[in-house]
Amino acid sequence: MRVLDFERPVLEIEERIKDLESSLPTNPEVQKEIESLKEQAEKLRKRIYSNLTRWHRVQIARHPDRPHAIDYINYLCDDFIELHGDRAFRDDPALIAGIGISRGKRIAILGQEKGRKTEEKIYRNFGMMHPEGYRKAMRVMDIAAKFGLPVVSFVDTPGAYPGVGAEERGQFSAIAYSIKKMLQLPVPTVVTVIGEGGSGGALGIAIGNTVMAMEFSFYSVISPEGCASILWRDASQADRAAEALKMTAPDLLELGVIDRIIPEPEGGAHRDPEKAKEAVANAIHEELDKLSDLAPQTLIRRRWDKFARMGFFTEENQ
Repeated sequence: MRVLDFERPVLEIEERIKDLESSLPTNPEVQKEIESLKEQAEKLRKRIYSNLTRWHRVQIARHPDRPHAIDYINYLCDDFIELHGDRAFRDDPALIAGIGISRGKRIAILGQEKGRKTEEKIYRNFGMMHPEGYRKAMRVMDIAAKFGLPVVSFVDTPGAYPGVGAEERGQFSAIAYSIKKMLQLPVPTVVTVIGEGGSGGALGIAIGNTVMAMEFSFYSVISPEGCASILWRDASQADRAAEALKMTAPDLLELGVIDRIIPEPEGGAHRDPEKAKEAVANAIHEELDKLSDLAPQTLIRRRWDKFARMGFFTEENQ
């Protein structure tokens, strides 16, 4: 497991515990020392994770061992059929989309997938969707609307792919139409930010009646590095940018951008993936249950009003 710099003091204690447990596990003095070290590790872990900076939270959100969209989909669904292609150009592996059955309910699923190993990351384009990915998402949304299936969306992307080909094929309009489509869906929509929520690339599949974020995820108009490069011409000041952007889950809840924070296991979802997946699945079903009896027009109106309230402006007469 990759260790973040601020986690290292805890890791050193845990490694010492493992060494003692493997060398003299039955020695009473060793057992006493092990118990003491476990207590130290617990206290240190709580102190570290109760005083995280926003940049620390960004690092946790990007941890390579965090569960990905495919992990949550496999946990959530007893059965899942993936759908491919946008019926215009090609399939976009950065988005997993399809129909699943979860706890006896049929649901439509959208999930941005980064990939783990190098080959898969390249195949998935690091979770950065092309326009055909958003068009594939809209295909699945149309199916959901036709058959009355709630839409469950997992957000985890640095942003939409900014390449020349993507722009030539209408990246900006694909995202815009995807946002419009989600605003008009006559079915419940539940969105969960599970890692990175980068700019319009995330927003394209994140227009939900309920928008949730995992405790150590973030959601922002730009990455900390990108913001630092623009404001200070220095990407190394990303920690400073993260503080200014107010992009973490507690910030987002306070600002009204999200509706709920899903608690993670102590130390982050990568420390206990199974517990994290269970928490996300339970939260999704709780929110779907709340929305299940609402009429289509009520769902649409509430969704529209929710996002309209996020920004405001005033006019002054000159």
